[in-house]
Amino acid sequence: MMGLEIKNLYVEVDATEILHGIDLKVPAGEVHAIMGPNGTGKSTLAYSLMGHPKYTVTKGDALLNGESIMGLAPEERSHKGLFLAFQYPVAIPGVTVANFLRTAINTQRKSVDPDYHGISIPEFRKLMLEKMELLDMDPKMGGRYLNDGFSGGEKKRVEILQMAMLEPNMAVLDETDSGLDIDALRIVAQGINTLKNEKLGILVITHYQRILNYLKPDVVHVMVDGKIVESGGPDLALRLEDEGYGWVKA
Repeated sequence: MMGLEIKNLYVEVDATEILHGIDLKVPAGEVHAIMGPNGTGKSTLAYSLMGHPKYTVTKGDALLNGESIMGLAPEERSHKGLFLAFQYPVAIPGVTVANFLRTAINTQRKSVDPDYHGISIPEFRKLMLEKMELLDMDPKMGGRYLNDGFSGGEKKRVEILQMAMLEPNMAVLDETDSGLDIDALRIVAQGINTLKNEKLGILVITHYQRILNYLKPDVVHVMVDGKIVESGGPDLALRLEDEGYGWVKA
């Protein structure tokens, strides 16, 4: 299967089991959303997929385009085409957005071709400006230090710029709407929609239905107590917005 397939995934954090057998398929070209209350394991799933060392997979598997990624280091998963947009992007004073992105692209390309000598500055600048124009971003953003003094909306837009530059085939967006006002949310969602294509699968993790007004998911999944307990169409998100999670059975 082209896309992401999670099979019976169990995950522990500090010897406490958080995920209890997750089964999920996100085909290429589709947008899926995972909703659920706080503390139910949504971010644990995101970090486990990316290979964060704090999260221990005790059982199950995750396949990207038919290939298991569970034995790979985080950077190797990224090189395979997996992208994680963080809920709380980290600031790195002294490192510009442009330098960060150029390093990321060079690392990605060198993983494919060990003899690759790096993207030239003119070629990189042309590519970055094209992606910034596509996402309606101020080119001056490239000269600022990564997330240093950025607003919540600016941080999330730079995450989407990274996604545009790296061109993954599976993007996991961990509460990208967190901390955004309605205008910033609309702009970020517009950027995500701009990047949607038939080769890209997107898994959106969120508490709220509001971002789904813009992203229009193909499937909505509900996670409660570390399990996927309901799946359905966009109407499921509307019901959760109206009624909360009380009616959902774990």
